[in-house]
Amino acid sequence: MIYILNSLGDILTKIIAVSGKGGTGKTMFSTFLVKALSKRSKNLLVIDADPDSNLPETLGVEVERTIGDIREELKKLAEGNKLPPGISKQEYLMGKIYEIIVETDNYDLLVMGRPEGSGCYCSINNWLRQIIDNLSTSYDYVVIDTEAGLEHLSRRTTQNVDTMIVVTDASKRGLGTAKRIKKLAEELDIKFKNIYVVANKVNEKTSEMVERYARELGLKLIAKLPYSEEIAKYDLLGIPLFNIDENNEVYREVEKIVDRYIIS
Repeated sequence: MIYILNSLGDILTKIIAVSGKGGTGKTMFSTFLVKALSKRSKNLLVIDADPDSNLPETLGVEVERTIGDIREELKKLAEGNKLPPGISKQEYLMGKIYEIIVETDNYDLLVMGRPEGSGCYCSINNWLRQIIDNLSTSYDYVVIDTEAGLEHLSRRTTQNVDTMIVVTDASKRGLGTAKRIKKLAEELDIKFKNIYVVANKVNEKTSEMVERYARELGLKLIAKLPYSEEIAKYDLLGIPLFNIDENNEVYREVEKIVDRYIIS
């Protein structure tokens, strides 16, 4: 994990990002990770950094405003020269960020969202990096649900993350995405202390194959999650996955990951 120190040298924050190919169960895993961590600490920040935002729904939280909304507000103010005197764009942004954080009994949630207007999306990613840097020291844990694929690396929105967990399906293509994430991070000199792989929807027929592919690609496979009819039902009915029974076999496996690889 990444350790951010205060002036006394105390360990303050552990930052974990969840990535992977689209459709592998990345957001499901992020939801269960949040559920498990929130049982161990209420001082938890969750960031939905995927423009195609699904995490609030799986957490069962309504979000009124996002970073993308603030971007649009700031763009209009700047174009009309209506920014308050003596306040920079950065100061305006950080002031608004605290207004849009959703506070729950278990965690705080911040959603990146998507800007409505035209223009480069790079500014949002620059802001996200600054927001993570500024906010993270106030929490014990930060969980970031990234956008699918490799873009978060090239945009460096996860440059200060130490532990990257890549969720894959039971396929060589999914594990190949994990391998490319690891390689691109090395090429961009983004130093994660750990890169772990979690394979989702693995059965008896695919279990050995997943292990073999992971070994061949030099990846550390830390868990093989089974297919769950209960999760499929929740998804179909639109029930928040955060509310799933703690005896669910997939959730129990995620709790083991938290205890072995996050808390320890």
